[in-house]
Amino acid sequence: MKWWILYLILAVIIVAIVAGYFFLKKKMEEKISLQKDLVDQHKVTTQILVLEKRMDKVDNANIPKNVVAQIPKIYKLKKVPIVKAKIGPQVMDLLCDEEVFEKIPEKKTINVELAGIFIAGIKSAKAKGKK
Repeated sequence: MKWWILYLILAVIIVAIVAGYFFLKKKMEEKISLQKDLVDQHKVTTQILVLEKRMDKVDNANIPKNVVAQIPKIYKLKKVPIVKAKIGPQVMDLLCDEEVFEKIPEKKTINVELAGIFIAGIKSAKAKGKK
């Protein structure tokens, strides 16, 4: 038997998998940078009162249907950070990154950078809430 043919086929398959991984990784990094640029263009500093924060599925959040339709399927399957906040007279659910989610204090008034329903960052926190 010619074992070297089997090893050659296996090596070609491994090289193809590694090349595909790097190609997809580069493509995803480009998408992420474009989305980050879009968020940076549209972010506005506003004051919110954080009522509750939780990890939950997007379908369980109080988010408009047309926004949910635009969210990638991978985020619909897993739990994402959701912040229930009062913005002026309106109470709504907001999405954010996990690192921003960890820094948000509950039941406090904070200044955040908001891009639509996405919390892009925290500017400052006031000690004006309940503990």
